[in-house]
Amino acid sequence: MSVMNLQVNPANETGDKGLSIRFLVTGDSSNGSIAAFELRVASGLRLLAPAHSHDHYEETIYGIEGVLTWTVDGKPIEVGPGEALCIPRGAVHRFDNNGSADAKALCVVTPAAIGPDYFREIFAMFHAAAGGPPDKAGMMDIMRRHGLTPAAPPPS
Repeated sequence: MSVMNLQVNPANETGDKGLSIRFLVTGDSSNGSIAAFELRVASGLRLLAPAHSHDHYEETIYGIEGVLTWTVDGKPIEVGPGEALCIPRGAVHRFDNNGSADAKALCVVTPAAIGPDYFREIFAMFHAAAGGPPDKAGMMDIMRRHGLTPAAPPPS
């Protein structure tokens, strides 16, 4: 019987502009069955990344503190403490913190198709932008390489 590489909280990814990720379980430690991370979002933060979908996994959000507004297939859904939302494969979604309090949520991805490397690359792009807008084409390339499908921009 082999023993897996057991690890508690394998990655802390501090983001930029009030967004941070702390991985609690990665695919490497769960035989690819689950990834779970804590998402912290500063009050009033509108996500810079485009809405997206994923065809290979579900994402379940559990609210811990504050309220995040998840827009799923065009419908805004507020998720607060003690509430859960399962985003099915293929559903176009994004989130924002429209409130006056910081928010924290647990995100569970099944199977574990995304990990810390995605967030490291995205956060590096934010840092490289030095306060300006990130390179949208580069961001979309990173998203696609990690199994996210950027949504078409909304009509003007």
